[in-house]
Amino acid sequence: MTNQADSNNTNKPLLIVITGRPASGKTTLAHILSKEIKLPLLSRDELKEGYINSTGAHHNQSDNVVGWYIYETFFETINLLISRGVSLIVEAAFQHKLWKPKLSDLLEKADVRIVVCEINPAIAKMRFTKRLLIDPNRKKFHGDNLDEKLGLLIETYERINIHTPILAVDTTDNYYPRLEKIVSFINQKTVADK
Repeated sequence: MTNQADSNNTNKPLLIVITGRPASGKTTLAHILSKEIKLPLLSRDELKEGYINSTGAHHNQSDNVVGWYIYETFFETINLLISRGVSLIVEAAFQHKLWKPKLSDLLEKADVRIVVCEINPAIAKMRFTKRLLIDPNRKKFHGDNLDEKLGLLIETYERINIHTPILAVDTTDNYYPRLEKIVSFINQKTVADK
């Protein structure tokens, strides 16, 4: 890999976005890819957990001030790392309206690839319910409960749609396309790179 600090380097850092509806397997896939291709991972939920552990705040505190603070911190961190030439994987369940304004700004600074984890909403609800049973502390950090609002979010998730390579991955049972194909998609060169 070329050293990003080299003044002759014209390569942009790689920004891999892993997204999809809640309980679609984003975090699991992001961790696997991080190890497979040796890139650091920034997870919005894990960032939020770190903040709440540091401050003692609660997800539901102050009309979701914590959620918006983490949203801004997440993208500030991405911008900092990309500006320093660090390639990375980022993971969050944001819908199109939240991803687009922030990612559009990054398209000039980074080589962006998007992996959308797709799953039937009914299966996502079952996974979400199981996650709540296994980890009841998630509520403190994420406000998780299977209420009508979350059920609607799982059902009506609006996937990101911007002008950059996007790969849909079915996460129902393992990954389709397979992990090797996902890695190949991430490592492909764009026309501008060739």
